[in-house]
Amino acid sequence: MEPNSDNNSNAEQIEFWNGDAGATWARRQQRMDALLAPITDAAMQVCPVEAGDRVLDVGCGCGDTTLRLVDRGAVATGVDVSRPMLARARERAAASSRAASFMLGDAAETRFAGEYDLLFSRFGVMFFGNPTAAFTNLRRALRPGGQLCFVCWQPVQRNAWIWTPMTAARPLLPPQPTPDPRAPGPFAFADPDYLREILGGAGFADVRINPLTTSLLLGADVDAALEMVCEVGPLSRSLAGIDPTVRARIIDAVREPLQANLTPAGVSLGAACWIVHASNAA
Repeated sequence: MEPNSDNNSNAEQIEFWNGDAGATWARRQQRMDALLAPITDAAMQVCPVEAGDRVLDVGCGCGDTTLRLVDRGAVATGVDVSRPMLARARERAAASSRAASFMLGDAAETRFAGEYDLLFSRFGVMFFGNPTAAFTNLRRALRPGGQLCFVCWQPVQRNAWIWTPMTAARPLLPPQPTPDPRAPGPFAFADPDYLREILGGAGFADVRINPLTTSLLLGADVDAALEMVCEVGPLSRSLAGIDPTVRARIIDAVREPLQANLTPAGVSLGAACWIVHASNAA
């Protein structure tokens, strides 16, 4: 199903993930999977999936989590709005002969066929224009008693891997608008009370929100880490269209705190997430 941007509250996100951002993630797929591996590993350890379970991977991106679910014996389908990322996911599945399927569609509005045992997502559900309506739609894809398990970010201030470079760059950036903390975006679900309100309003029961803190390896050296933070996340958006001279000064400013966090393994900074579980009581 094609993601339809007409009269779609997710139109801005669909456009974003089909533009440079989606192409960058597809091109950087291996590095992104390696970056997020500590979080992916933790989520996979606690998600309630068993062999033969039908699983819908929401916001599957380049397919890493969908393929991992297949490796655990699930019958997994990934859905995403990003054509370039789905193209990469399909390439990976074909190259490894793994029987994952992928669907182009907006999970907020797609009417999914069949009853899934599990809805899973790694950072793919924070971008809905109307999250309560989106989760209501997703819950209808679950069988009675089916489970929801997803990962989302805690507040940006607790995520040093993003906060540290942004703090270094901010004095050199143009004035930034104060963001709505609940607007669609990576940190839309940072407030667990708001998240409980959304899931409860969508009809989910037994909502559990557990913290996960870890460290992410941004690169094997400072140059690789700089490349990462300038291409992915809030800083990459802030750098778009910046005068090249100012950009060079920003990169110099960001280099210093990355250098300060260089370890023998590479540049490592902290990350904080929520791992969320709920059930379909209907």
